[in-house]
This record gives sequence, C-alpha cells and structure tokens, in this order.
Amino acid sequence: MTRKKKKIFSGAPPEKVAEDLKPLLQFKEKGMPLSELRALLEQHLFPHLMDYEQPQFQSMFNTVPEPGAKFGAVLNVQFNQGVTNWQVSPGGAMLEELCCKALCLLFGLALDSDATFMYCGTYANQQALYMALHRYAEKQGFDLNQKGLTGFKHPDKLYVLCSQDAHFSLRHAVRTLGLGEKSLVPVPVDSNRRMDEKKFRQKINELGRKHIFCAVVTAGTTPFGSVDPIAGIAEACINEDIWVHVDGAYGLAYSLLSEWEHLFQGKELADSLSWDPHKQFGVPIPNSLLMAKNEKDFERMTLYSDYFNPRQDPHPNPGLKSAPSTRPFSALPLVTSLLHQGLRRAKHRLRSPLEAVRRAALDIKKEDELELNVKPDTGILCFRVKPKDFPKEKLNSLQEFIYEHVMSQGEHTLSKTKLGEKTVLRLVAVSPKVQSRHLLETAFLCRTVAQTY
Repeated sequence: MTRKKKKIFSGAPPEKVAEDLKPLLQFKEKGMPLSELRALLEQHLFPHLMDYEQPQFQSMFNTVPEPGAKFGAVLNVQFNQGVTNWQVSPGGAMLEELCCKALCLLFGLALDSDATFMYCGTYANQQALYMALHRYAEKQGFDLNQKGLTGFKHPDKLYVLCSQDAHFSLRHAVRTLGLGEKSLVPVPVDSNRRMDEKKFRQKINELGRKHIFCAVVTAGTTPFGSVDPIAGIAEACINEDIWVHVDGAYGLAYSLLSEWEHLFQGKELADSLSWDPHKQFGVPIPNSLLMAKNEKDFERMTLYSDYFNPRQDPHPNPGLKSAPSTRPFSALPLVTSLLHQGLRRAKHRLRSPLEAVRRAALDIKKEDELELNVKPDTGILCFRVKPKDFPKEKLNSLQEFIYEHVMSQGEHTLSKTKLGEKTVLRLVAVSPKVQSRHLLETAFLCRTVAQTY
C-alpha cells in the first residue's frame, strides 16, 4: 500500500482560503490567551501556508531558516533594533556597516566598495538604476536630486539595456523613476537564455551611446536561472562609460563556488550588484543587499536632517546609503548564519541543489515524453511533457493542465513560465534537501498526470 505524502499546503482554491481566514479577522473587545490563539491559527491559517522544508516544494526561491539564521532572527525580534543610525542602535548600526564591507570582500570586490541592506531585490535594482541615472545627470552637468528629469535635454531618450528575460522589477524601477517602460530596452538571448553579447553591442549602436545610462546584467534569470555574460557586457559598457548593474538577486551566491565561478567572471567590474541572502542562504525575509564598486556612489542617496543623520555626525549611519528611515536589523541573522555554518558548510548548502538539478537534467534528457528546454546554468529546471503523437497545438494547454492538477493536490509544487510561444514547467531547487530524485519524482508525476488529460 502506497503511503500518502505529507501535504506541502492545502491545495485549496482562493475562495476556500478566504473563508477559512475570516475568523482571524473578527476582532473583539476581549483578547484571548496565546494558547487559544495558537490553536486558532493552526486550524485556520497553517494549512494554507507553504511548508518550504518539504523537498517536494520546487516552485519558488523560498526556504525555511537555517538554524544559525533562526538563532539570529530570534535575537532580532527580542531586541527589535532599528539600525538606521548610531543613535537608535550603536551595535546594530556598526554591525551592519562592518557586515556590508565583509560581504563585498567575500564576493571579490575592491576595498573601497560598500553595500547597504534593502527590503528586497526589487528595491535594490530600483536604487541601482537611480544611482546610475544620477551619475549620468552629473555627466550632463546637473544634480538629479535637485532638477529631476527636467534637467535632461532629451528625457524621452534615456535607456536601460537588459536581457529579454530580466526580472520584472526593472519595469517597476523605470516606472518609479518616471522614465516609463519605453526606456527599458530588451536584448535578445541565445539558445541557453543568456543575453546575446553581439546583439547587446548592436543595441548600443542603434540607440546611440550617449543615451544609454545603464545596462543590467542578470546573474541567474528568474525564469531559467541563466547567467548573462557579465565580463563581456561589462567591458563593452566600460568602453562606453555606461553604468553596469548586475542583478544577482537569485544567482550571485553561486559565484562563491569554484565549479560555477566561471559563469560570474567580471562581476567585480560592475558598478553595482544586488543579492538576496534570503534565497539560498536560508536567512529570514527581508534580507537583500545592494553593493557598489565605489562606496562614494552611495552618497547620491544621502539625505540629512537636524534630528536624524545630521550632516556633521561622525558615527556610522547606514540610513545615509538608502531610502528607508526605518531599517530592520537584517545583518544579524546573516552574520549568525555564516558564523554557525562556516563558509565550508554554507558552500555545501549552495552546491547541493545545483548538483541535483544538473543530474536531474541529464536524466530527463533520456526520458521519453519529457523534453528538457534549457540546459541549466544554476538551480532551475525547465521541461515539458510531450506524449507520443500528442497534437502540437495542444501542448501548451497540456502543461497548464498538469500545473493546475499538481498544485491542487498540495503534495508537490512547481511553477510554469513562457519560452517564446511555449508554456514550460519549471522546478526550482534552493534548499539542500531537494535532491535529484525529488525533482525527477515531480517530473515523472507530471508525465503521469498528462495521461489523464
């Protein structure tokens, strides 16, 4: 008799989830004991939360906290430190400053580089584009902070180049900066979904060098995990004096592994880089960083006030490097995690899911009725189910059916994306608990589900 798997989540549709959560929003004059509150949450909320610890969770980049990170997070809640400046937390502000410097060195950046903690990679990318636009304005002879977009002679000709598979946060960024999505110029990708370097250079010539203020290189695209050719793009941009930002929110951590570091060659040439430790490192959300090759580039974000971050304050004030005036102590769980694991174990945590994806990809290539769509650079596996003699025009509908069926059961999770006109299924391995057999189990389940279409 086959033992039924533990559910990752309920699999319930939105209507059912909303109905179950209603008792949690019935606020009353009299409170309830914590034990009773816990029971209420266990009944109405917990079944609908994702259990990231299950190896069958293969849909997104989430994972449960690593023990050292959890230890730091508990202390974080206990002390509830804001770390915007020295006045709110001397120890917190200093630890964040020192942690930022140490991480820059860990990733091979120069001694005069620096970083700032952010709420998420979206905000890190947004600030990187602002800093790039600010430097571009300086070359035009004015201060962007003072004049804004009105300082540009041709504000309708301000461009950002990026891969056609770049993260949608870049669209948020150009919207927020008032540039509009027309300013975001996608560059075609090669057969492995990496930005095509030759076509990137062609785009520079087409648009006119003087109108491009930033190029974004993705180190681990969200749909496919592909790593753009950082070195080649960076060198082209340096020659044209274009700001280079590496969006490494997902993939930058893998540059710490000797077997994968060749994919990330040239990252030290970038003007800025983003990274999300809350992905592979198992650090509680929020935990993201923006690094800058030159620490002085953060001065473009600086604002002073008479009572908060005063101009002549000699103390370290992390809040001078990015916008939030309330900042969580995100450095602490990351520091305690790295101290607890040590770099050797931390690298094993990174390596394990990448090796699992590589092995699973090789096995899928051998299977009938399964099609590997992209050779994986990192920890994302994209495939389609292609039953023999199945109508080609219905293959996209088949993948949609498989996705909906598997997710509704709640025992495995996966996601889907678009590869040109194709709908493809997508498995993500972030946790070291996800092994190749777990990925293949999900892929084979998809093949079985296809038989019921």
